[in-house]
Amino acid sequence: MSTTGVGLALRSRSGRGAALLSAATLATGALTGCQTLVDAASDAGCDGTESRVDELKAHGILGSRPQGTVVPKGFEKLDAGCWTDSGEVWLYAERTYVLPGGEGDKAEVTRHYRAAAERAGWQPSRATRGSASADGPTSLCFTLGTKADDTTQLDVYFLTREILDAEESVTGPEFASGTGYRVAVTSGAADGSTAGCPD
Repeated sequence: MSTTGVGLALRSRSGRGAALLSAATLATGALTGCQTLVDAASDAGCDGTESRVDELKAHGILGSRPQGTVVPKGFEKLDAGCWTDSGEVWLYAERTYVLPGGEGDKAEVTRHYRAAAERAGWQPSRATRGSASADGPTSLCFTLGTKADDTTQLDVYFLTREILDAEESVTGPEFASGTGYRVAVTSGAADGSTAGCPD
């Protein structure tokens, strides 16, 4: 099974859906011993996207995290690359963190990234703005610029067992004693067409 020079991800944009598709595709490729159609499309669609992926990796918010947050074993490196889903090309750069402690720490993660995103000029989606009054733990989505469908998007979301299993991620003990979450900067398509946060 081949991958692109940028790196084909198992992870989906914001952990939504494509991880399951990718896991199934990998299983099919392993059984047949040959390149699948999805792999071939990924190679072609991701060609020449390295510089755009580098731009996503440069966003400082990927390194921002609440005090006490740890980088879990197996997730030390910033993960970045390009993948395709149903013919659409997605570029991403993401980091995975764990905040040790209980459920209450999710609210701390939410507060931290609301403030950090605002300082860095990210615009909250309508759903993210609407959840601000509750100040409780929630997934967050922001875009750059003033349009809700801007091509660059920031997602902060909590990792569930289903997401990690779909990615076939091997998790260390940090996940058992803390709250795992991901910070992802994505671009809706390699050609810069619009994406936008779900509302």
